[in-house]
Amino acid sequence: MATDNQVMLVGNLTDDPELRFTPNGAAVANFRLAVTPRVRDGEQWKDGDTSFFRVQAWRDLAEHLTESLSKGTRVVVVGQLKTRSWETPEGEKRSVVEVTADEVAPSLKWATATVERTSRNGKPKGKGEFADEPDF
Repeated sequence: MATDNQVMLVGNLTDDPELRFTPNGAAVANFRLAVTPRVRDGEQWKDGDTSFFRVQAWRDLAEHLTESLSKGTRVVVVGQLKTRSWETPEGEKRSVVEVTADEVAPSLKWATATVERTSRNGKPKGKGEFADEPDF
């Protein structure tokens, strides 16, 4: 998806993703991502300041990631930055910057993963079966 505000984050899930459904039945998953850079301190490396990002994923992506990922999993998130504003019941104005995910994947830097392709209805296919032709 082409966009002017695309962002890519690599970090760890702070909790298990939470799956909910809209009144129309669309799946939406929410999770927080902790991103901690490594910074050079003289001759050594140390952890920098951790940033926390709220991430939201929709439909099949939401369902797949809640079935596949859990607290502590290192993931790569590609998505769009969005600002959401609201007013509290006390009249205070609030806003938050969130990421709407286009892609979420486990990081394979320090882990392995087994990929299981799903069919168009979201159900797993048998080993070696594909829901459609590959893009290549």
